[in-house]
Amino acid sequence: MKAQDFMNKLNTQSLNLILREYPIAADFLANFRLENLSKEIPVSEALKDVNPEILEEFGLDGYDLLQNLSLFLENLTETETSLDRVTSITILGGVNKLKEPENISITIYPGEIISIVGPTGAGKSRLLNDIECLAQGDTPTGRDILINGIHIEEEQRFQLDGKLVAELSQNMNFVMDLTVHQFLEMHAKSRLTPNANEIIEKCFLCANQLAGEQFTKDTKVTQLSGGQSRALMISDTAYMSNSPIVLIDEIENAGIDRRKAITLLAKNEKIVFVSTHDPLLALSSDKRIVIKNGGIHKIIQTSEEEKKNLKSIEKIDNILLKLRNNLRSGETITEDLLKL
Repeated sequence: MKAQDFMNKLNTQSLNLILREYPIAADFLANFRLENLSKEIPVSEALKDVNPEILEEFGLDGYDLLQNLSLFLENLTETETSLDRVTSITILGGVNKLKEPENISITIYPGEIISIVGPTGAGKSRLLNDIECLAQGDTPTGRDILINGIHIEEEQRFQLDGKLVAELSQNMNFVMDLTVHQFLEMHAKSRLTPNANEIIEKCFLCANQLAGEQFTKDTKVTQLSGGQSRALMISDTAYMSNSPIVLIDEIENAGIDRRKAITLLAKNEKIVFVSTHDPLLALSSDKRIVIKNGGIHKIIQTSEEEKKNLKSIEKIDNILLKLRNNLRSGETITEDLLKL
């Protein structure tokens, strides 16, 4: 990332976000006796409240300090571009279908769940596609996707080995005539998974916990239902995939325990994006990105009130689950099943 990009960050992002992504910036500010800057607003705004005499001691003004900090961060990232560990993914806004600027920047960290919501056809899948290809202003939306605060090299962006992004689409179709065990064994070997037998067993058990209907290790993957296939791939992604970023498109249609699936991925330090119409999933996420007219309309942090409301939604969802199970097993629907 260039110094100008850092200058834009310092003008638009809160100091809290800057320090979270670049902790060493705190040492830089401390050198100029600026450790008590307000962290809730951008650095450029916080500097307006600083006594000019403090900066004059160092022969600087506010703009000079921003430039020096930008150059400092540029030099830092030039020597720390390794993607051995993804510490953040940042989405920089582009334009919507009307060519109106999105004017957003959001940074997400490992273990966070981000839901993507909006009407059908609004552009949720387009955002997933931008993240999947790690867009660099070269897609119809003009968005930029940064990894660890930088644009990654073209070779890293499109490499198949050690891919940064895993995508679980709505339709999971297998063409290989393998059993579930053979499929997991093949993945474990190709990924040089340590303790392969233990991980294969964990994946299998996890998939059966997520799936609506149980299957065995000897079941052919071509015989799995859509829900079973999705459950298998989610457990495989959680325990064997090295991809730190996971994209999921409308998991509520997969016939699996979707909340448990999302939580499982997040616990394994994945950054999870899930496109959904499901209020249970939307409110279970840390933030939700609202899509409108093909663009990012707003970003909402899940509030404490919404988290409390989630308990009521879970009760309703449990009733719907009982109704579905009764229908599947051929039982009748009684009034008792409708009680909260």
